[in-house]
Amino acid sequence: MLSAHRIISLALILGLISTSTLAADTPPARVKPVVVDIAQLREMAPVAEYSGDVISESDARLSAEIDGRLDWIAEVGTQLTKGDVLAKLDAVFLQQQLLEERAIIASEKAKFTLHDKQVARYESLLKKNNVAADMLDQAVSERTVSQNSMLAAQARLAQIQEYIDRSTLRAPFNGVISERYTQAGEWVQEGTELVRLIDIQRPEITVRVPQNIYPLVALGDQIKILNSDRTFHATIDTIVPVGTTTARLFELRMIPDYAAPPGTLVRAVIPTAQARRVISVHRDALVIRRGSLTVFRVNSDNIAEQVSVSVGIGDGDYVEIIGSIEAHDALVTRGGERLRAGESVRISNEPN
Repeated sequence: MLSAHRIISLALILGLISTSTLAADTPPARVKPVVVDIAQLREMAPVAEYSGDVISESDARLSAEIDGRLDWIAEVGTQLTKGDVLAKLDAVFLQQQLLEERAIIASEKAKFTLHDKQVARYESLLKKNNVAADMLDQAVSERTVSQNSMLAAQARLAQIQEYIDRSTLRAPFNGVISERYTQAGEWVQEGTELVRLIDIQRPEITVRVPQNIYPLVALGDQIKILNSDRTFHATIDTIVPVGTTTARLFELRMIPDYAAPPGTLVRAVIPTAQARRVISVHRDALVIRRGSLTVFRVNSDNIAEQVSVSVGIGDGDYVEIIGSIEAHDALVTRGGERLRAGESVRISNEPN
């Protein structure tokens, strides 16, 4: 039988062998790859969204310029270039009046020529005292009357020609017909609306904002614009310095960098206070666990440090961070879902 001392010694040896085997089988702690972003100082301001509409810089309801029967009118959706015909009115009566005035002008011109010759003849006879001065005066008067009648007829002719020209309505700018208010065959009067023409290539955004926003915006400011399918930007082009008396709203007009169709509903993201410098981080750095908000900071030894934070102003992908975070800190934005404080990490990107 083994002595008690030998049994104890054997047990110790077996324990050491088991411990060394377990240590050999345990793998070294795995270094976790992460993507980081650098905390930065940014100018940020609180913002709010205000509804707006896309309109066109050129949007006109075109009317008939003379009375007449509508012979032809372009269809809704027709694309037109400046100068293209969009409606025609019957001008038969005007053409007949034009012929009549031309005949009158020819007659008055003949009378003027006759009176002019009479004046020349009487002037010659008067030098020889063969005619009374009154007769010359009468001839000069008749020549003047004939000349004025001819000029009046020429003016009426020009007016009739202008009416004929205006019987054809042309596009004052490039655009598309969005609405048509009359049909071919209808009698229209001067001022009757015929079509609505919109230039869809020159969109503009109009937004009305409260009076407290008015001093916070300026011409040239870039404003983020949101709609149902995309985000783009617009430059403030006009600030109307007169508010409405009921809602106390001021109008802003902006030129977008995207040609959204007129009539599109958009939302403009506009600051509601002066911008200030804050430490900001990418929203992906925020980790929410059991109601607490934290970030993982990677220190100089590539060890993850968990820091409790709160957030302030937001601007797109970035948000103001409030806590023990400083500018230039490297914060984990990818790979932090299963990360624990104190774990070793490997930065797999080149942070900005």
